[in-house]
Amino acid sequence: MRHIFHIISYLFHPLFIPIGGTIVYFMIAPYSTLETQSGNILPIFILTVIIPIIFFLILKNLGVISSIFLPTIQERKYPLYISCIIFLMILYKVIPNNYVNELFYYFTGLLTATSATLILLFLKFKTSMHLLGMGSILTFMIALSIHFEINITIAISLFTLFTGMVATSRLYLKAHTKNELLIGFLLGCCSQLIILKYWL
Repeated sequence: MRHIFHIISYLFHPLFIPIGGTIVYFMIAPYSTLETQSGNILPIFILTVIIPIIFFLILKNLGVISSIFLPTIQERKYPLYISCIIFLMILYKVIPNNYVNELFYYFTGLLTATSATLILLFLKFKTSMHLLGMGSILTFMIALSIHFEINITIAISLFTLFTGMVATSRLYLKAHTKNELLIGFLLGCCSQLIILKYWL
């Protein structure tokens, strides 16, 4: 059972949430073009997956972090700094080249949630990044469904189930407390809800 929960933790790692939300958007959006898709998906994948993996390997070799799951408060600071910088780069350099309104605010929400997580770290509180990511993308999916008036109830239901599985896996592996999971999920949801009025 422990191996299954480890696999779930890897599959829904927060590293994949930005590119996951981007792909979800282009799967749902009825008017997206191939040019817009390629102009956003590839650079976002490089910036949010490839570059963080390179930084992880560097930080691990330097002894700054011990695991991709960043078990301690101290280990989380540098990756979160890097994430904030990457999100700013996406907002100011990537998305403006192939502007997508909904995607811009999705990343604004992710930047807000990541910044809040960083602030909580200085208050010695370790927020669950897994649940933050799941809350962000789940809220974004619901908002997209309303915005485009497309019925994706099955996809939302499945993702709600996946969110429960991720929360269960993090609890089973003793990676987080219930409060850390709840705060992470609420941060993810609220960061997206706050900016809905600008695009929904």
